[in-house]
Order: sequence, then C-alpha cells, then structure tokens
Amino acid sequence: MTTAANTTLKIDMVSDVVCPWCIIGYKRLQQALKQYPNLNVELTFQPFELNPDMPPGGQNINEHIAEKYGSDEATIENNRKQMRSLGLDLGITFDMHAQSRIWNTFKAHKLLLRAEQLGKQTPLALALFEAYFADGTNVSDADELVDIAALNGFSREEAQAALDDEELGQQVRALEEDYRRVGVSAVPTFVFNDMYSVSGAQDPVVLGKVITEILEKNEGRG
Repeated sequence: MTTAANTTLKIDMVSDVVCPWCIIGYKRLQQALKQYPNLNVELTFQPFELNPDMPPGGQNINEHIAEKYGSDEATIENNRKQMRSLGLDLGITFDMHAQSRIWNTFKAHKLLLRAEQLGKQTPLALALFEAYFADGTNVSDADELVDIAALNGFSREEAQAALDDEELGQQVRALEEDYRRVGVSAVPTFVFNDMYSVSGAQDPVVLGKVITEILEKNEGRG
C-alpha cells in the first residue's frame, strides 16, 4: 500500500520488559511496517507490570512459570528452546535458563515514561529487553537501571532523578490503571490511533492487514 508522506500512525504498545512476547511483538511490528516506508509512525511503549506483587528479590523463573501456568520442568524447557529458536529468526537473544530470575518492573517503567517524555524511549526500551533476556540483568535494581539509562540518552543524574520521582511513579500507576480499565489484561497489546487494539505478538502479515485497514479507513474519512 502506498501512503502519503504526511500520514501518521500512532501506536501505543502496552508491554513489559520481562515479557518475551513483547520484544517478539515489537520485532514483528517492525517487519509489518516495512511495507509502509512513507508512513510516519509514533510508537510509545506503555506500562504493564506482569508481576506487580513480585518481592524485591524476584523469583526463580521456573518456579514462577510453574506456579502461574502449572507447567512442569520438561514443558518449561521445551518452551524455552522454542523461544530461543524464534528469537534467532528475529535477531533476539533469549539466554534464559532454569536458574534465571524474574523481577518486578515498576522502576523500569518509570524510566521508560521519563524517556518518552524526553523523546528517546525506544532505544532505552530495546536496551532493557536485551539486558534482561540476553544478559539476565536484574531490571528492578536501581543501580543496574541507571547504568542502562546512562548508555541510552540519560545522564546518570537524570536517570536517578527519574527513579526517585514519586510523581512519575504515580503517572505510571495511572497509565496502568487506564489500560486495565479498557480491558487490557495481557501483553503485548497494540493500540492504533487510540481506537483499534490488537492483542498478542501477531504475525507481521496479520499486523500489516490491520494497519492497512486502519489507513484505508482514515483515507475514507478524509
């Protein structure tokens, strides 16, 4: 589909940095958008905590999956192998193992919100995904988060100030509640132009069809 150079598509990606399907969904979205080279895309990562009640020490990943989904060790390991293979096809490193841990991500979302306000969110989001999935970084640890932010558009002072900002935390909570209120219960969820939503890490072909339909509707209104 050919789009006018001044056409803008707003995409809010409700996601969490410890959600493998979220980084997969992002990569698939980028594949889908390749067919619209003239489209101006305004992408924002919106907050969603998969584990809002996670204690500060986190939890062993296998223990967490077993408790949440009832999966046994063999199923977990098989799923992990499939995820690694899927990641390779998309340029994502999933280096998770039975001793990995999962963390609360509230502080990470505070940084992401401040980065969005400063116009430099996507590099930080991708760095957080990589830090967790490729390096096993504790993305709930303030020092680790400051280190990551300092490599992605922040000064260390700016990053620490964002983590210490209680009002910023309230904004994160309000956004999370807004998305829960409109029915978002799983991530990733893509919200296009504040009107159309798609849940899950859909195939690029599916996402492409959705985008085409939205753009055609918008042209019809014009």
